[in-house]
Formats: sequence, structure tokens, C-alpha cells
Amino acid sequence: MPCFTRRSLAALFPAAALTGAALARPAQAQGSSRAEIDAEVQAALQRLRGMENAAPLFRQARAVLVFPRIIQGGFIVGGQYGEGAALQNGRTVGYYNIAGASFGLLAGAQSAGLAMFFMTEDALQALMAADGWEIGTGPSVVVLDRGVQANVTATTLAEPVYAITFNQQGLMAALAINGTKISRIDPRG
Repeated sequence: MPCFTRRSLAALFPAAALTGAALARPAQAQGSSRAEIDAEVQAALQRLRGMENAAPLFRQARAVLVFPRIIQGGFIVGGQYGEGAALQNGRTVGYYNIAGASFGLLAGAQSAGLAMFFMTEDALQALMAADGWEIGTGPSVVVLDRGVQANVTATTLAEPVYAITFNQQGLMAALAINGTKISRIDPRG
């Protein structure tokens, strides 16, 4: 078990304060505009459609929720935040943010995209009806890493929601989504 001194705890305070401030800020205050989110989502969709193993997901999904860039960082105390859009039949049906905080043995920063494929009508309704959906409650989410994606076919898709991370850059090992909250937002113009 790590031994914390006053000096080590004092060094953690600035990281904790910055993380808390970033997560506590209102989505409207510094959020992106609809046009900015739409442009980033479209660019992310092009990248995702180029991933051969995502094709079965696109063919069968009722809707796709895309977060083009989620920023994650911290030292002992960490947080993550990103904005995106849900698309159904090629049109935007809602804008969302994803936010979360964590505590533990972590250090670093990264940026990554996340696409969530809603395979059932029940899973999609759970997202649309919720005033904030915490991943890990409600419909189960299966995160596909590169190795598992290679085995995805139209006949093996049986879970309500699949998630794929993409475009990872930075020094953290992985994008953690369990315990994060997805909330509907109303971006400016």
C-alpha cells in the first residue's frame, strides 16, 4: 500500500483541482457548437467506416453514438470528457457528452475516439430516455479491442451495445469507460 506524505498529497492537489474543475464545468460554458461536433463526427465516421472489422456493426446497428475525441488525464486522480452525437439512419438524433472521474494508480494523458453501436431497440431507448446514462448500468456494453474485432461477423453480434475505441494518442494505457456518464446536451448554434 502506498505511503502518502504531506508533500506527496500537496503535489496531488493541483491535479485533483484541475480535474474537478474540468468535470464540473457546465457543458454549455465552453462546449462545442453543433457544426463543430457534426464536422468531427463525420470525420470520425469516415475513419470508422475504413476499419474493415467495423462493417458488420454498421450494417446491423440501430444507431451509432460517436465521440470523436475524449480527453483523459490525471495523476492518481483523473478525469475524462468528450462531446459527440448519436446518428440513426444517417441523421443526427441527439448530442451527448461523456464524462467520468477515477482514482487509483494512474498517470498520464491521452485522447481517443469512441463509437458505441446500439444493436437493439431496447438499448437505444435506454439511451434516449435516460437523463444521463452511466455505463455499467442498464444495457451491457461490450468493448471490442483489436483482437476481438477480427472475429466480429453478422452472426456473432448478440450483445445490446458494442464499443470501439479509435485514434488513440497519448501516454495512458487505455480509455476506461466503465463508470462514465453519458448525458444529453444542447450545444450552441
